[in-house]
Amino acid sequence: MCRLLGYAGPAIPLERIITRPRHSLLEQAQHANEAKLAVNGDGFGMVWYTGHDAEPGLYRDVMPAWSDGNLTSLCRVIRAPLFLAHVRAGTTGGTSRTNCHPFAVGRWAFAHNGQVAGFEGLRRRLEAALPNAFYARRQGSTDSEILFLTLLANGLDADPVAAIERTVAALAALQPAGAPNRLTCLLSDGARIIGFRHSGDRRAPSLYLSKAPLVSGGHALVSEPLDGVAGNWEAVEEDGLVILGAGGIHRGRLDRTRMLGSEVAA
Repeated sequence: MCRLLGYAGPAIPLERIITRPRHSLLEQAQHANEAKLAVNGDGFGMVWYTGHDAEPGLYRDVMPAWSDGNLTSLCRVIRAPLFLAHVRAGTTGGTSRTNCHPFAVGRWAFAHNGQVAGFEGLRRRLEAALPNAFYARRQGSTDSEILFLTLLANGLDADPVAAIERTVAALAALQPAGAPNRLTCLLSDGARIIGFRHSGDRRAPSLYLSKAPLVSGGHALVSEPLDGVAGNWEAVEEDGLVILGAGGIHRGRLDRTRMLGSEVAA
């Protein structure tokens, strides 16, 4: 599984979150504590929003994060009030730049940790269901990118929570019983970060929210506590939803029955 993070708050150098903390994302790329695989070396990426442009800056590469000197240099000089980053341990799709997260379409960016169950058997139907405009944006071969494009097609711009619930329900309707999705995701439109956890078997990958503002005054959503101190972080529960933005922190819940049906949700 992968590791990911998102930050929203006063503008800071990206290194303050991505590369410098004791258990930074760069450290998690080699020594993850809460993942099936300790090493996440199948590429990395980051998107950042400066407030000057609607669309984010994007940098991705297939090299392991720890072996690319460009990453530490870029994180030192780029300042942003909102950014996402991801290190990949690939489960579907080969190691290529187009398969590295985050994915970006217009002002939206997306990073995913987990899996769409039985994806290879669903790929053709999921791609066929995409409107032409979103199908044309397909570049890689991962379940994560299809998930992102399906979220956009299901109205992410208009109502993110409803789009998430519609997308999960559409996946579940195509899948056989006992094939649970595991989705821990971060999305951003440049004004906010939306993080959620969901799985059919209540085994979604981990996600934590910083309990108190960080030294910068902002907050972060992360796969693992950046300082290695669990008490400084709040675990996001299954079907939990967290929104970070200028209005502070908003917590909510996804409707499990709407996504999976009453019998499965129970």
